[in-house]
Amino acid sequence: MKKLLTAALIAALLGSTTNSNACTNLIVAKNASTDGSVICTYNCDGFGFSGALTYLAPGRHAKGELVAIRNWGSSEVHYIPQVEYTYAVAGLMNEKQVSMVETTWDGRKELQNKEGWLDYFSLMQLVLQRSATAREAIETMHRLVQEFGYNSTGESFAICDPQEAWIVEIIGKGEGRKGAVWVAMRVPDDCISAYANSSRIRQFPQAKRVDKKKGFFIVPDQCMYSADVISFAREMGYFDGIDKDFSFREAYGPMSFGKIRYCEARVWSFFRRHYDDAAMDAYLPFLNGDLSEHDDLPLWIKPDAKVSYRDIQADMRDHYEGTALDMTADVSAGPWASPYRNQPVNFKASDGTPMFRERPIGCQQSGMTMVCRMRCWLPDAVGGITYFNLDDASMVAYVPVYCGINRIPEPFRRENNDVREFSTGSAFWMNNFVANMIYPRYSAMIGDLWDAQKELEDFYEADQSDVDEHSLSLTPGELADYLTGKTISYTDMMMKRWDKLARLLIVKHNDQIMLPSSGGELAPGRRTSPPYAPAFIDAIKDVTGDRYIRPGE
Repeated sequence: MKKLLTAALIAALLGSTTNSNACTNLIVAKNASTDGSVICTYNCDGFGFSGALTYLAPGRHAKGELVAIRNWGSSEVHYIPQVEYTYAVAGLMNEKQVSMVETTWDGRKELQNKEGWLDYFSLMQLVLQRSATAREAIETMHRLVQEFGYNSTGESFAICDPQEAWIVEIIGKGEGRKGAVWVAMRVPDDCISAYANSSRIRQFPQAKRVDKKKGFFIVPDQCMYSADVISFAREMGYFDGIDKDFSFREAYGPMSFGKIRYCEARVWSFFRRHYDDAAMDAYLPFLNGDLSEHDDLPLWIKPDAKVSYRDIQADMRDHYEGTALDMTADVSAGPWASPYRNQPVNFKASDGTPMFRERPIGCQQSGMTMVCRMRCWLPDAVGGITYFNLDDASMVAYVPVYCGINRIPEPFRRENNDVREFSTGSAFWMNNFVANMIYPRYSAMIGDLWDAQKELEDFYEADQSDVDEHSLSLTPGELADYLTGKTISYTDMMMKRWDKLARLLIVKHNDQIMLPSSGGELAPGRRTSPPYAPAFIDAIKDVTGDRYIRPGE
């Protein structure tokens, strides 16, 4: 194949992808995890919002009852019929341990139907309230968009339960047309997968006939897809080959340099952390826009070793460290080897050369982050855990939130996390307070945060077996109160530790020097100056010549 890019094409593509590189999902099927749990994650990224942990109570509903739907940024309210029973939902996991997370890839703009009643987030909430398994969630999604219309752009969902992990890609059908076209594929039980704002499903197993009862195609235990996903592409001129060659991605979410470097690179880095380095580095030309050897990444891989939820928490903090894309290893990392970069993603040199910066999994614009862990061998209330916090995954400690809780800890509530008003009672603001001290002086200060992060997450992990064991002796009512109390105490512990960390940082690192510390406390000893990163020093020498060279040495 020919190389994808020329300099002119790069310039055009860079300017068209700035707003679409938002969220990341990592997925671990049950036999790929160390303990048999199913895991999916969500970094919900986007500047200018704080995120929150939400709770929807369970309920039985009378016949004829309606539920109000209001989409993002709209004052218009629609009403749809309520179902007989709705499950409780804490964050993005319901009381049956069904989790649903997302990442947006936009796709063909003409397929957005702004007349549809359901955007992706209202769809997610309804699906979680109405589904006891991942497969039921996919069926529910299909029914809802068919009946009420879908108004978001191209979207990927990871939909998981304690037994299975599924990936779903969906896009609308344009103005005046209800429904959506979609494909859902089951992640093999011994594999891991990921999504990062690009369509990733290409060819998929196909069935001979539509399931008339459900209204879509089903390939048992492998794949489900909408009845018109291929015929609609033909109608719109997106595809004209034979059915077996149909690619969802090529039809509805074509690739570009931005989709490859800002999005697929995140998937590549995740796979590389759990697979042979050399094998994954063979895809580096692809990440640079050269499609002559590879024109995509695998949809999933079997990891070299089984993956724990703590591994996945670390993966959510990735900045390409140790790879060819390492953000800490060149002069752009500044004097303190920071993996963070200012906006915009795309910019130009003084001579007009189009340039870009890397976009890693861990980034400063996250509003909230979560690792959803579903465990089939325990009662649902305690088996389902969302490790949650607000802001950048790299800069927070993941707090266990059980799916069997009955109320939200105060620091995670929406009303306590106003993006325009600082509060020490806000998890978002306490995390940002610490993070924004560290960002400019990363290598000097990040160790103090890592100590606090590990201290909390080690404690939560050590406490888990006692919680699991004690939960088995409680009635359902007692269990809900117990797990709620645990979640609240874990959150309170995090807030207190982050307050202590903030106070340590401002004193220990005042005026760009360092006082010694131990165990999160200041210790006796001399002040020191944090060293500059070698790449920064070498760049200064190259640019300034003899100006800063000490004579006579």
